Parts: sequence; structure tokens; C-alpha cells
Amino acid sequence: MKPLLPLLFLFASQTATAQANWQPIFNGTDLTGWTVKNGQATYRVENGEIIGTTKANTPNTFLCTEKNYGDFILRLEVKIDPSLNSGIQFRSNSLPGYRNGQVHGYQAEIDPSPRAYSGGIYDEGRRGWLVTLADNGPGRRAFKNGEWNQYRIEAVGHEMRIWVNGVNTANLMDDGTASGFIALQVHAISDAAHEGRQVRWRNLHIKTENLEADRWPMQPHCPEENFVANSLTDSEIRKGWRLLWDGKTADGWRSARSENFPATGWTMQDGVLTVQPSTGGESTGGGDIVTQAQFSNFELKLEFKITEGANSGVKYFVQPDLNQGAGSAIGCEFQILDDERHPDAKLGVKGNRTLGSLYDLIPAANVSVPSRGKEFRGVGEWNLVRIVVHGDHVEHWLNGFQTLEYERNTPMFNALVAYSKYKDWPNFGNWPQGHILLQDHGNEVSFRSVKIREF
Repeated sequence: MKPLLPLLFLFASQTATAQANWQPIFNGTDLTGWTVKNGQATYRVENGEIIGTTKANTPNTFLCTEKNYGDFILRLEVKIDPSLNSGIQFRSNSLPGYRNGQVHGYQAEIDPSPRAYSGGIYDEGRRGWLVTLADNGPGRRAFKNGEWNQYRIEAVGHEMRIWVNGVNTANLMDDGTASGFIALQVHAISDAAHEGRQVRWRNLHIKTENLEADRWPMQPHCPEENFVANSLTDSEIRKGWRLLWDGKTADGWRSARSENFPATGWTMQDGVLTVQPSTGGESTGGGDIVTQAQFSNFELKLEFKITEGANSGVKYFVQPDLNQGAGSAIGCEFQILDDERHPDAKLGVKGNRTLGSLYDLIPAANVSVPSRGKEFRGVGEWNLVRIVVHGDHVEHWLNGFQTLEYERNTPMFNALVAYSKYKDWPNFGNWPQGHILLQDHGNEVSFRSVKIREF
């Protein structure tokens, strides 16, 4: 048997080297190397802690490193008053030409509220939520109110991963910002009674070299969101995801009215699939397009971007042969709409023709966080659709928040159909399989990153 002593020395040497690569970004004594941006909340140092204190009538305040960081692993501890909200900015910037210097970039959420999204990723000053914890139960239970919580943030290339108290809370692929400062947020407060409450940070260390040797693997319970256009990660491929649109050609798609892809009315340029504007009516331009394949149990994701006043939709369980007359092909529809400007939003029953709804059947709401409205990023911005079908159970999601769920092949569903525009189509929505459709409703709407996995 070989002696263990050399192995122990080797292990000790490797451990010392790994620890030596970690550098403090807070000296424990004062705020040298840091600067305050955007608001007037205060920061001070006490007992080796950075203490941020809320102030009324001021916007979000950020204590920012003067140094920028690209690829890194950051670890720190945070403790927060349970009535507050906060965050840890990374790869963030404050540029004079961007909203008068507003801090913008990725944020690791600190959320002691009942929503419990601590460790999610919010895009401050830009797109809003990128990774929620709506379907990450272990992640939502990781943060401990009233205690010190350990955060670990990895940013390597396009990959960003977060752990809270050792639990993987967020996995993101995105190419939005390659480098920027790290910042500690004191969130604006809406209630003056919350003035003077505190959030604390300590033990801030960063590693910027030899990162691969110290990276942690993603945990199986934690989903991965990929916002790199028309791409698949290794993790997505292992889980069965595939691109439904390759970002370049019409392969796998055809017109809902023929076996060929429309000769006009749709364009493919720079990784974006766009239906061109026409009369504003259903299928009056190039017409709807559908997948050549049919699907029954699946998870579908795609991004869309609408122009002002636009109408479109993503349909599933589509039966192209049913409607041989004017209008769109028949199937269940995730409504895409400019609710503020398109008249269809005020038609139907109780908003069941608005963005994220099951068109003309079930209105959309924010099911994940009922106290908030729908998470629409706005006209001209990319928004994420997610549709999940497990047998008869169906869910709609918009930008990481569930908007509705329902059961097909039930008396309730059939009753909704009986009072809708679909009442005359036999067995509407209860078919065992169907095509996926991108709708031409006569307005300019763009799509990208169309991907699916089957169960």
C-alpha cells in the first residue's frame, strides 16, 4: 500500500492554492474601492459589515465597485430586514448615455417576501425578470429570513449560476453584458415607515482565475433559462430540447394551407423570423405557418417581439384541415397582443383575448405572483412564451410567470368552448395531437429561439 503522506501534502497544497486565488473586494474597515450611484440611501461599515440603510423618497441606490469584472466566482453573506427587498448587481453598468446613468445589468435577487425569489436573476433597468423561482421549490426554500445567507454567483462566458446556502437557485445563459461592476442594492421604499431599515453584507470574496476548477455543477432540480438566440446548451440537449426553427431556413415548417412555406409575407434575417404587416386581418398576408410534425406531450419555448398595436398568436393542437375558408387555422391559442392599443383586448369575456390568455376561453393573470400584473416587457422588446402540455393538463407562462392552467377533455373545458367562437368546431382542443402554429394576423411580429422537448 502506498503511503498517504504525499497525497495529503498534495491535497493541502491544492487547497491552499485554491484559497489563495480568492481575493476580498471589501477590506472590512471602510468603503475604499466603492462608490454610491443613483439614490441617496446610506452605507456604512461596522464590525466588518457593510450596512445599507433605507431612505424615503429616493430611487434604488447602489454601492458599486470601482473595478469592473468579467468572468468570476463571487461569494458573500447577506442579512436583511424581512420587510425589505435587495439585490446583488453583477456585470452591471452606469453609462451616461443610458437613462442618464441608471444602473443596469444582472441582479441576484434578495427577496425575503412570501414570493421567495431569493437567488433569482433580475435584469435591473433593462428586461426585468430573466430567472424566477416560480417552478423551483427547493430554491424558494433556501433563503432563511432573519439569518445570514450565503450567496455564490458564477459568471463564466455566457453562463451565470447562483446558489443560496448551497442550493442552486438560478442557471442562465445570456449574452447581454460581458463585464461590469458588482453592486449592493438598497431598494427604494414605498412606505415611509420602512425608512431606516437595514440590509447587511459581509465576507465578500471573488475569484477571477482558474475558474473551471472551482465551478459547481448545476443541480437537477434547478431549471436553466437560455436567452442566447437560436441556441441549445449541453444541458438542454441532454434533457431532450431541440430547435423547431433553425434560425436560418424554413426547414420543418410549411403554410397552414399548403405543403410549401409561404413565398411571401414571412422573412428570415439575422436569426429572426418575422411575419410582415398586411391588412390587420387573420391570414391576409403570407398566412399562418405550422410545423410539419405534430405534437402531443411537450414543453414549448419561444421569444416574440411585437410592434405597436400588433396581434398574433402561438397555436398548438392545430388541425390545419378543419378551416378551409377565410381566417386562421384552428387550434388552442396563446394570445400575443398589444393589450394597450389593440381593440381585441376589450372584446371577449373578462379579458380572455388579452396577452397570455387561452384565446377566447380563459383570461391571463399572474398566477405565480397574484399581487402583480402580467410580466410584459413591452412593445419592441423580446418576451418569452412557455407552453407546457402533460396529457390534458396545459400551462401558459409569460416571461417566467405562469398566466393560466387548465384541463382539456373535462366538462369545464367543454363548457368554455360551447360559449366561445370555437363552439362549431367538433371536439375543439381535445384532439390527441396537432401542429404548432405561428399566426399571421396582419401585423408585424417577430419570433426567435423556437424550441421544444417532448415527454
